[in-house]
Amino acid sequence: MPYITIESGILSDEQKEQLIKRLTEVSSEIMNVPQAFFVTTIKELPDKNFGIGGKTIDKVKAEYTRTHK
Repeated sequence: MPYITIESGILSDEQKEQLIKRLTEVSSEIMNVPQAFFVTTIKELPDKNFGIGGKTIDKVKAEYTRTHK
């Protein structure tokens, strides 16, 4: 039974539904395994729990927003 897991920032319900649907469809096609056999989970983490270049993502996003108005 294939298992797909995604770790990301906070997503809307619509984004989650799209991810589950499309990842399952594409994976099923590529692997030649029926969609009904796939399990998909989404693990959401707040931006303060991610870091890039020694900074949390919330700070990286704030800096990007300030410089790209």
